Amino acid sequence: MLPDQQSKSLPGDESVWDYPRPPRLEKVQESLKVVFGNCVVAETERGYRVLETSHPPVYYFPRSDVREDFLVKEPWSSLCEFKGRAEYWSLNVRGDVARRVAWSYPDPSFEFSAIAGFIAFYASRVQECWVGEDRVKPQEGDFYGGWITKRIIGPFKGGPGTLGW
Repeated sequence: MLPDQQSKSLPGDESVWDYPRPPRLEKVQESLKVVFGNCVVAETERGYRVLETSHPPVYYFPRSDVREDFLVKEPWSSLCEFKGRAEYWSLNVRGDVARRVAWSYPDPSFEFSAIAGFIAFYASRVQECWVGEDRVKPQEGDFYGGWITKRIIGPFKGGPGTLGW
């Protein structure tokens, strides 16, 4: 599906093609939860999301709402042109390990300073992610890490053949 072939929308739906570029940060009203190793590893009522054209939202958890005892820092980083340098985290829950499952921006750009140290998770690398009562479907591909819920409509960048959009 090409970007101009949007899915059919209903009232309350959000098209990722209406999201801005450069991206926008906004506070989340719903609860957020991540499950891995049959354990809740992150849960918050104080999350943020980043909205960027063609991508499902990426959700960020305050570090204090993530199980620190399960986090393992990775010797890896990347650079986002909008947010700055990201550091990566793995999870180890009683021997159940997921590598580079999460990332954070310890010192983001001014526009994203509210999420300094907050942690985002790839939905594709954990058992479950939730936004309120809505179970998340992972965004295709592992580059963007967006969370797709029933009200988010695409098509989405990230899957095979979409990186050139």
